[in-house]
Amino acid sequence: MIGVTVLDVHRLRLLRELDRRGTLAAVAAALNYSPSAVSQQLSLLEAEAGVVLLEKLGRGVTLTAPARVLVGHADAVLAQLERAEADLAALHDDVTGTLRVASFQSVLFALVPAALTLLAQQHPALRVELSQQEPEPAFSRLAAHDVDLVLGEEYPGYPQRRGGDTDDEDLLLDELRLALPRTGPWSRARRLADVADAPWVVEPRDTEPGLWSLAECRRAGFEPDARISSPDVLLHVHLVETGHAVALLPDLAWAGRRPELRLVDLPGHPARRLFTRVRRGAAGRPAVQAFRASLREAAVSAAGGPRP
Repeated sequence: MIGVTVLDVHRLRLLRELDRRGTLAAVAAALNYSPSAVSQQLSLLEAEAGVVLLEKLGRGVTLTAPARVLVGHADAVLAQLERAEADLAALHDDVTGTLRVASFQSVLFALVPAALTLLAQQHPALRVELSQQEPEPAFSRLAAHDVDLVLGEEYPGYPQRRGGDTDDEDLLLDELRLALPRTGPWSRARRLADVADAPWVVEPRDTEPGLWSLAECRRAGFEPDARISSPDVLLHVHLVETGHAVALLPDLAWAGRRPELRLVDLPGHPARRLFTRVRRGAAGRPAVQAFRASLREAAVSAAGGPRP
């Protein structure tokens, strides 16, 4: 009788996590194991596979070619298991469990509270855990199964990479405008070129919002005098309202309130695309579908909110 090798799914996941996180210590910390326990489980996986999976590299380890083959299969196996879990959860009448969501600031401030209110009314047994993350690090956490859903953004000219193992759903288009103080030397500007000499508050230049803003100013014929650089959009709004700077801001930045500033439309009415992203295997999970539905409803309400 020919022996059949059965690979342990849990150990395959550990190998996949090692490929993503780079060190045994990082895998152990993420999954609440000791490094020695992770190493022991991977040694057992080597015995099951009958090939060397790890090689010493300095103080750490690196994956061999056979290990990388297994990682590719592990991705497919884990995705299929996630689909099976979603199908089983869909058989229940109630939406339960925990959904881990990562979101950047303006959406977390503007849309998520209304979405949570809807979920509390419609699915009180669902627990939602939120963390504030910029999109790129959040996408990495999604791939590592550290979060279940990410709210992402895409600025004009900077398309987000879409992987075959993820499922994206568009949420809304959030128009971008020039924000000016209501009083002072820059309050009467009618176009971007009119604020070429103004002090600016900008997103960091190594981010997509920062790169987009810089490109818009350059198209208008000037380099912005960036006095303040911060990813905190609420700080941008406050600095414009208090007359200390001008900025390019998305409409969601004021989250339904009427800010004390003046807005100027930009040529072509550019907008950032907001979307949700989940692992493809989890797209049918009732918790994911319920959260996405609540966000869509919150987005519709926000679109009709006040504007200065």
